[in-house]
Amino acid sequence: MKENKFEFQYEVYDDIAELDKQDAWLLREARTATGQAYAPYSNFYVGAVAMLVNGSIVAGTNQENASYPVGICAERVLLGTVASLHPNVEIKSIAISYSSDNVKSDHPISPCGMCRQALLEYETRLKKPIRLILSGQEGKVFVIRSASLLLPFAFTSSELK
Repeated sequence: MKENKFEFQYEVYDDIAELDKQDAWLLREARTATGQAYAPYSNFYVGAVAMLVNGSIVAGTNQENASYPVGICAERVLLGTVASLHPNVEIKSIAISYSSDNVKSDHPISPCGMCRQALLEYETRLKKPIRLILSGQEGKVFVIRSASLLLPFAFTSSELK
């Protein structure tokens, strides 16, 4: 038997003030976007804002539904919007933030498994890593150089060929 290990590095900032100007602006936009989320059941509002390589900015928010499986996460709303409005334009960075009526928004959260798979597919499709900036409404900020790092042993198109 052989044992392997998976590790990756990411940046940790104590506060938004430590980020460069562009990243801080994008994160503030994601924090603001949480106000547009529709989450009357979970009261957990997520905003995701992308900066594209052409300079365009696109936002997405989670959209819940009384029929729970019908809801969709902010990250996938964002990816669908980018693909529709800016086909084949690469995403440089995505900032993701949240607010909640039930818990304090003082630490980064990470995309769910479905969103990790969708982010990986988008990276694969356009052959460019997507940098993620993760934070709550305050507190620490994580910067991850590629969304693919969040999904080791991913199921990809190569399994279908």
